[in-house]
Amino acid sequence: MILDLIDCYDPRLKTPTEPFDFSNPPVNPLDLVTDLAETMLANNGIGLSANQCGLPYRVFVMHGAELIPCFNPRIVDVSDETIYLEEGCLSFPDLFVKVKRPRKIKVRFADPNGNVQTQVYDGITARVFQHELDHLDGIDYRQRANRYHLNQAKKSKLKKGKLSQQSQEVIQRIRTM
Repeated sequence: MILDLIDCYDPRLKTPTEPFDFSNPPVNPLDLVTDLAETMLANNGIGLSANQCGLPYRVFVMHGAELIPCFNPRIVDVSDETIYLEEGCLSFPDLFVKVKRPRKIKVRFADPNGNVQTQVYDGITARVFQHELDHLDGIDYRQRANRYHLNQAKKSKLKKGKLSQQSQEVIQRIRTM
């Protein structure tokens, strides 16, 4: 089922989520992941957190080589190397902001069956993981951007239909997934 995305000013986006309780699940985890994945894909996204749909669960999905559902995610290590890349967000349509983040991360999360995994991600997968984890912590990507890059992104958004070349390439990659 495709869920509705909540408004970007909804206070639920600024409220940190509580851990998903596998011993007494509030919803079926597989149904939740399916709904989030369908919603993400219907909106041409590459990541979606539950709270973007108004759900208080500490879970997100992201689209890499395959669908990756992440329950109770956390970052356990980051590389010293950082990189600026433009990020977009389904909660803030057409706003692409350069954000500096660690290039490589080591993470832990549970799958829909509650089995904990440890993974190392780099590149776009690391970036999406960090972006979605921020959502679960009540942080949006605009807070990670410096003032200059945020102002540039807002100016660019005002130029209707004028996305940067990098933004156009990201959108094209998403559409071909």
